[in-house]
Amino acid sequence: MPHDTLIVLDFGSQYAQLIARRVREQRVYSELVHWDAPAEQVLANPAVKGFILSGGPASVYEPGAPTLPAYVLASGLPVLGICYGMQLLTHSLGGRVAPSQAREYGPAEIELLDAGSPLFADCTCQAAGADSNTHHPSPFTLPVWMSHGDRIERLPAGWQPLARSANSPYAAMGDPARGYYGLQFHPEVTHTPQGAALLRAFAVDVCGAAADWTPANFIAEAIAAVRAQVGGEHVLCGLSGGVDSSVVAALLHQAIGDQLTCLFVDHGLLRQGEAEQVVETFQRTMHMRLEAVNASEAFLTDLAGVVDPEAKRKCIGNRFIRVFEEESARIAAQWVAGGDRSPATIGYLAQGTLYPDVIESASGSSEKAARTIKTHHNVGGLPEDMTFQLIEPLRLLFKDEVRAVGEALGLPAEIVWRHPFPGPGLAIRVLGEVTWQRLETLRQADAILLQELAAAGLYRGTAQVFAVLLPVKSVGVMGDKRTYADVVALRAVTSDDFMTADWARLPYELLARVSNRIVNEVAGVNRVVYDITSKPPGTIEWE
Repeated sequence: MPHDTLIVLDFGSQYAQLIARRVREQRVYSELVHWDAPAEQVLANPAVKGFILSGGPASVYEPGAPTLPAYVLASGLPVLGICYGMQLLTHSLGGRVAPSQAREYGPAEIELLDAGSPLFADCTCQAAGADSNTHHPSPFTLPVWMSHGDRIERLPAGWQPLARSANSPYAAMGDPARGYYGLQFHPEVTHTPQGAALLRAFAVDVCGAAADWTPANFIAEAIAAVRAQVGGEHVLCGLSGGVDSSVVAALLHQAIGDQLTCLFVDHGLLRQGEAEQVVETFQRTMHMRLEAVNASEAFLTDLAGVVDPEAKRKCIGNRFIRVFEEESARIAAQWVAGGDRSPATIGYLAQGTLYPDVIESASGSSEKAARTIKTHHNVGGLPEDMTFQLIEPLRLLFKDEVRAVGEALGLPAEIVWRHPFPGPGLAIRVLGEVTWQRLETLRQADAILLQELAAAGLYRGTAQVFAVLLPVKSVGVMGDKRTYADVVALRAVTSDDFMTADWARLPYELLARVSNRIVNEVAGVNRVVYDITSKPPGTIEWE
């Protein structure tokens, strides 16, 4: 039975997926669809309850700007426009949108003009001029996040102003009779504290969607889907030891049991002691069939002389598939030789691809909307001639949803809350050419950072922490002698969605200890720097 669904139409915003994620946080299922997707594709789901129109970089009055699909209004369903989406509703329904004399970007405050609007019914707001929070005073204000250069100057017929800001006379607007609403600000970002309440009010109260998008329901549906796809065939699961691949393995094991074989590939790009730790933890806690193979020589040979980050990712993705193909043939041959199984081949490869991987690779449902940020090795880096059919049960999940599913499956906390580690491993943290010597340098520095982070009790307080070996050298003084040695950058971020991230404010004392240990214990390093760039404008990884 399909879930009640909100369709998020992507008009080119790199943050459209955040809207979908925030709606799901309210336990309402949502899907991200490109704005010009065919109507029959969008409306094929009989459980669609409403539409959310995302932001975007265009101006509605410019030639070639994305337009509002006719089926949105023709459906008679509720519609919420956000930023460009609000402007598009206005433009399509006869209102006026024009360039603003002053761009609004960053934190702002809106004054509610209609405290009784169903969209703001669950918000707790600050009374204008007051020091304490009260519920529904009039007038009252909300802190929000703005990012726009155009504004509404005339509402369409039948619409009402719901809020204003210093620069936007219509910061929120609505046509309650038809269930149409518009927000000039962004409720999907954490900088709008009441954004979740606004989205829940629209999804549940305005659209009438059932809040049944839960880990338990997802698990049941994913198991049924895998069984239907696989039938009686065998599946090879690429296991890295991270939460994504571990959740895939646990899910598939519940679905198909002994038809699953997990394969751990040591590509030589792992952190210090990681290969041994992954195999031990998996065998101790998961109790599934696990094959481990050391293919580090093949990966390092492929990477010799490669310095471009995109080329690295494609190179690694290609080699992974070749190793999986070779190992699947070997495993199947063992089954035949052992006589304990019918002659078989492994036709399916399972991997832990997530929604952010798809979005950042500009693939899948939103490939037209998003420009490629980086190619993920398991999405855009796969060879065209691979023989496997892919199984990706987590492809439409965000990281927090994966962790919730992992907990529901009973995975241990050490797996569920392990920091993400990229599939290409240290290859994208060794900037420039990847050699064994440079990998060893980085491994040692990274181990020191993680050791000190854990000792300080800050591992769970950060989302991702790692070291990067830079392709530059710097002058230093060690033992009263001039040195010319490598530079290590430290990176630590906080994030709840991994589509946006803020640099972690680690204590200076911790950073000092890490720096001191690295320059004293890691040969060939004389300088340590700390990355204080958020995402955006940076990415979490350096490559």
